[in-house]
Amino acid sequence: MKEECLICKAPLEYLERDELMECAICHKKESSKTRCVNGHYVCSECHTMGMDSIIGLCMQEASKDPVAIVEKMMDMPFCHMHGPEHHVMVGCALLTAYKNAGGEIDLPSALAEMMSRGKKVPGGACGFWGACGAGVSTGMFVSIIAGATPLSTDSWGLANLMTSKALGAIGAVGGPRCCKRDSFLSILAAVDFVNEHFGIDMEKPKVTCRYSSRNNQCIGNRCPFSAAGRTRIE
Repeated sequence: MKEECLICKAPLEYLERDELMECAICHKKESSKTRCVNGHYVCSECHTMGMDSIIGLCMQEASKDPVAIVEKMMDMPFCHMHGPEHHVMVGCALLTAYKNAGGEIDLPSALAEMMSRGKKVPGGACGFWGACGAGVSTGMFVSIIAGATPLSTDSWGLANLMTSKALGAIGAVGGPRCCKRDSFLSILAAVDFVNEHFGIDMEKPKVTCRYSSRNNQCIGNRCPFSAAGRTRIE
């Protein structure tokens, strides 16, 4: 097996309903549907330990390419093949590229807000909620740059429309989940959306996956970022 359980590397299993679990690292007890086949559970806080380091990366970053920025995050020690860290990383990469492309935001404040919101989306939301956290992260990103609240009008609509665009791209490919693939799909959808609705032109690269060897559930050529599948989204 490649990377699965952070404790013993065994495959993960997803339960039909929540059970009380004890984190194998910090021993906190909470309800979850996810554990490995040997019974190990790791809470989101422990799974994403060290994720705060992306704030420093973003503050020093000059690129207008959110894919390049998120790939730097993916290469940092805290980031795993799959996990709720991607729910924060997508939005932070987009905020950074948006700022560097001329978007008028207070980046430190925006990144802190993205960190706070993204951490609230649990792992497994893609399957259990029908809303991938990477896609939801793009809606958080638009909500932040547009100043949306539950009582706003146009900005409320834009934030929800952005999430729907990202989730549509993710759903069209189908499962099983891949946090890398879904992050790339979400970011590319956001680049087009921001150009259309905000007039900010972030860079949109051609993406070829370099993570497939770490993904036990890789869908191969069905992935739009495989060497053979990439042409389908260009």
